[in-house]
Amino acid sequence: MAEVALSSVQAPAKAHAEGQHHPIKLYLVVWGWLFVLSTASYLVDYFQVQGHLRWFLILLFMILKAGLIIAVFMHMAWERLALAYAILVPPVFVVVFAVLMVFESDYTLLSRMIFFGGGH
Repeated sequence: MAEVALSSVQAPAKAHAEGQHHPIKLYLVVWGWLFVLSTASYLVDYFQVQGHLRWFLILLFMILKAGLIIAVFMHMAWERLALAYAILVPPVFVVVFAVLMVFESDYTLLSRMIFFGGGH
């Protein structure tokens, strides 16, 4: 019984010392998806998609590619949750604050147009 408990304690330490090894297939599949997403992003320009749909698609492909790179090539998919939160949560706050600034800028522009006559 003591041998089983001792070997279960040594196994994670041994695996940690050797490092993580991921199959090459994982990296090739991710590379393939990055190629497909980059091609789709290029096709948005090629087919001259315009307006909000253009920017939505470009940003969508950009976020998907960044997510794949962060998850696999930066090994975030295998990190502890605390480290993942430490790296991923601050950009979410930046986006939230940027959206709040957009709303504030609309209010400020409207106030200036009302009180200062819209530049006339």
